[in-house]
Amino acid sequence: MTFSHAAQKAASGAGPADVADRAPTASPASTSAAPMVGFEAVTKRYGGAGNQPGFTALDGIDFAVPRGAITGIIGRSGAGKSTLIRLVNGLEKASTGRVVVDGVEVGALSEGDLRGLRRQVGMIFQHFNLLSSRTAFDNVALPLEIAGMDRQAIRDKVGPLLDLVGLGDKANSYPAELSGGQKQRVGIARALATSPKLLLSDEATSALDPETTQSILELLKRINADLGLTVLLITHEMEVVKEIATDVAVIDKGKIVEQGRTFDVFTRPQHETTRLLLSSAIGAKLPEWIRSTLKSEAAAGDRVLVRLVFFGATAFQPLTARLVAEIGADVNILAGTIEEIAGEPYGSLVVSYPADADTVERANRFYAETGLSTEVIGYGA
Repeated sequence: MTFSHAAQKAASGAGPADVADRAPTASPASTSAAPMVGFEAVTKRYGGAGNQPGFTALDGIDFAVPRGAITGIIGRSGAGKSTLIRLVNGLEKASTGRVVVDGVEVGALSEGDLRGLRRQVGMIFQHFNLLSSRTAFDNVALPLEIAGMDRQAIRDKVGPLLDLVGLGDKANSYPAELSGGQKQRVGIARALATSPKLLLSDEATSALDPETTQSILELLKRINADLGLTVLLITHEMEVVKEIATDVAVIDKGKIVEQGRTFDVFTRPQHETTRLLLSSAIGAKLPEWIRSTLKSEAAAGDRVLVRLVFFGATAFQPLTARLVAEIGADVNILAGTIEEIAGEPYGSLVVSYPADADTVERANRFYAETGLSTEVIGYGA
């Protein structure tokens, strides 16, 4: 599904040729353009006056947000996510280091120039931040009124924006008359009103039910794809990142502990924090009654439980059947799942087979020959 020309024009503030020029011609992963946002050795400290030790919210952040991509920042509460995103639109200033947005150093801007930057950076919030006394139309119109746009121009822009987010029939409704998902759609339309280059999302789906969350994520994906708008979202919800983010950074205690393509980070997490965050988000889950009986070492007569991971070249090959034929032993399938991570297929299967040395050696040789990724979960009778 693509947006109408009128909606594209309203969101971009441009004519037909300009909209076409903004549409991405390559995937974010393949573009060589300078990043939309860059964090260069960024530290943010609070307090510390007199004899007070202060608090370091961000510590030596180096991170780039690719232009035209949807990038997620995930972490626990208090990890520094909100502070990081507030540095982008100048609501906070870095203690040391540089934050660069579209080639402009945010910390070096005057207050007047900051206002200009903020018109290029849209923001959507967890709790919508709509004015209860204004209709959906007037909430979307507010940043345009502040910018001094005349009423007719505002009408010409707000109507198509409401159509863009699926609320053309709710222009005269007040926030109290809207559902949570509809309120968030108004918030998204308002964020697009000033034709931003960058859209910031601060836990935008945390207050929504799963079905509504999915609809909002689909809307953000379409906005990104059709308008070429860079999206930076922070969340503690792994499912949100898995669904729409092409790139991800994991933040813990004010530090970026892991970053890269979402698929790579989710399927091959390197840092313990990432593994803990993802423990319930991807892969086949074992029933607790099985997991509670597992041992770290095999005894005589035990079986080994192995997680087989299928992606890339192994995603569509009948490797489980070949494994049974190769090791010549009874292989039990205990759990399995097939899903998508950032649009790429990912499968996980938990199997068990005898843990004797000969069977295990033949299985390991098969894994090495086929490139199948595996993880020994434990041993049990």
